Amino acid sequence: MKKHLLFTPGPVNVAPNLRVAISKEDICHREVEFEHLLNSIEQKLLQVLKIENPGNYRAVVITGSGTAANESILSSVVGNKHILILSNGEFGGRLHQMSKIHNQNTHLLEFPWGENFDLDRIDAYLTQHSIDVVAMVHHETCAGLLNSLEDVGALTKKHGVTFVVDCVSSAGAEIIEMEKCNIAFMSSSSSKAIGSYAGLSFVVGKTTEFEKLKDIPAKTMYLNLYKFYEFISTCYQTPNTPAVHLFYALEQALTNIIDLGVDQHYSSMKDKANMLRQGLLNLGLEFLIKQQDMCSILTTVNVPLNVNVSVLRQQLREKSIIIYEGKGCFKGKVFQVGNIGEISILDIQYFLNCLKEILINFSATEAREQQARQMMQVDSTASNEPYIAEIAL
Repeated sequence: MKKHLLFTPGPVNVAPNLRVAISKEDICHREVEFEHLLNSIEQKLLQVLKIENPGNYRAVVITGSGTAANESILSSVVGNKHILILSNGEFGGRLHQMSKIHNQNTHLLEFPWGENFDLDRIDAYLTQHSIDVVAMVHHETCAGLLNSLEDVGALTKKHGVTFVVDCVSSAGAEIIEMEKCNIAFMSSSSSKAIGSYAGLSFVVGKTTEFEKLKDIPAKTMYLNLYKFYEFISTCYQTPNTPAVHLFYALEQALTNIIDLGVDQHYSSMKDKANMLRQGLLNLGLEFLIKQQDMCSILTTVNVPLNVNVSVLRQQLREKSIIIYEGKGCFKGKVFQVGNIGEISILDIQYFLNCLKEILINFSATEAREQQARQMMQVDSTASNEPYIAEIAL
């Protein structure tokens, strides 16, 4: 089967040994073998995510995408209190939609897509309203914008509110300082920067914050966050039947990062992002946002005026390269290129070479069309000359 190079923010191309891991022997999730597996995953997650004081935190794994982890948090943490959603993109909007389903006291502060949060506006809102929980997206992938956890976390600490964060596409790519940033819970996914298969997500939270959930009435059965915590704390199992073989793959992906070196993993991802971005700049392309505001996994590129982004995407696909088109207000205006998973330096260079060739063809086509338009104008002028002369007589 033809291999596609997934230059996306996830799912990703996985390492060969994950394909072996997912084919391991069948085990029962209520037996000691699974308990050992889940214990290993939790410890490795805390290590890979560089959680300070890991003894104060727990990591629960949910069979479901990153949305499942987010919905588990939003349905379990708020109760009858008031939650404020900060949104400056598609996924902040999703948090708001989810919260409205589960929490009648849901509030929204909305900012333009691709623009940083206005901290003064957030501060003023928290001063003027009784808010108990604040939720936001760390890496807003619709623009590739990395929102500041430290700044918003400082505001939540100042106002004494619980802070929860969607880190689905940033965990494993950016260091998330939960203690420093006052984060009670963060969510993420197996299929982004960690580099495993899609289908698992996880929530990391302070043990003291998990314990507080015990007294909050459950709003869902499957995604009851306290139940996940209770099961992992008492018997290293999950409350529902897990996708066991995806757990095998996740453990292998975490092992790969640890074997490489956790710091080297983060450094390598930044190096690939920098190489990709410099190559795009060398092609004369421009970015939607400043590089200093980008995450290490994704680059959002303005589409040149002479380029049809859907045609560009299709022509890259014909070369086995998969990229993202823009969404929402960015549709038709940008394309996005990821650099996570099993994407090598050679793969990045191959992508840049293919992109260069396609852009040259777009320019050549535009030049031919412009020349044709000019010829038509010349022909039109020539055909009118006798008529003009006759009028003059």
